[in-house]
Amino acid sequence: MKYYFYALGAILCWASLPAATGSGLKALFTEELMFYSFASAAAFLYVQDLVTLRTAKIYFPGPKASLMGVWGIFLYHYIYYLALNNAPLAEGAILATTWSFWIVVFSSLLLFRKLKLSIVITALVGLFGAGLVISAGKELSFDTGYMKGYLLALLCGLIWSSFSVGLAHMKVKKEPMTAFTLYAALLSAVLFVLTMPHAMPSLAALGSAVYLGCVPLGLSFFLWNRAMTHGNVVVIGFLSYLTPPLAVLLVAVIHHQVVSGRVLLGMGVILVASLLGRILVKIEEKKA
Repeated sequence: MKYYFYALGAILCWASLPAATGSGLKALFTEELMFYSFASAAAFLYVQDLVTLRTAKIYFPGPKASLMGVWGIFLYHYIYYLALNNAPLAEGAILATTWSFWIVVFSSLLLFRKLKLSIVITALVGLFGAGLVISAGKELSFDTGYMKGYLLALLCGLIWSSFSVGLAHMKVKKEPMTAFTLYAALLSAVLFVLTMPHAMPSLAALGSAVYLGCVPLGLSFFLWNRAMTHGNVVVIGFLSYLTPPLAVLLVAVIHHQVVSGRVLLGMGVILVASLLGRILVKIEEKKA
């Protein structure tokens, strides 16, 4: 059960970003955002290792695991930022959220050795609930002029889901997230240098990027790895649908905004799908 709390902790880290940073990140270009946030994330995880593991040595996994880390940590975030730069926010976010759906699909395939229709349908219901939340109060229109952004957002879903499911089956001696984040920080630094010159960001933008690095990146990576390597991946996939509604609720609470009925409906749909998904997984596990 505690591994589901790790997953919820990571989800809360991601959900906290809009409320904590507001529009602070909009002042940064993609390469600037990658550099400042991943430098902060790498520093955060290294200090965490110093405190918890009492060692200054960084554990670097083998080549295959390292490539997977670059795939899931660096490439996912770079493509995600590019996707949102090339598509309307609501539509792009909905398409990127498909990673929750693919986690359920991929993990159920690995767990049961075949695709369970009942689990897939439940995952689609959860995705519908997430779409309700993200699109609340907005007119959705998938304009073909933004096709590049839409495709990038869909690719994000496949990258993060394959990485997350891969974590559950990756055989490494120690937790690799510090190394993965360091790879991302180094690659982001290369991008930053190649796209120079850059103006010095404002304190608000820099503070937002540091928060992004320490909490929605650094801390969430640690928690997500713990959840995916020890918990039931299918159930965690269902729980991840809670990210959009929790983000909306945190913004509403901290910034004293009204939550629309459509958001509450979407959250209700996600909760029902999550509970139903867990029941279906238990039933299928008993059959197996």
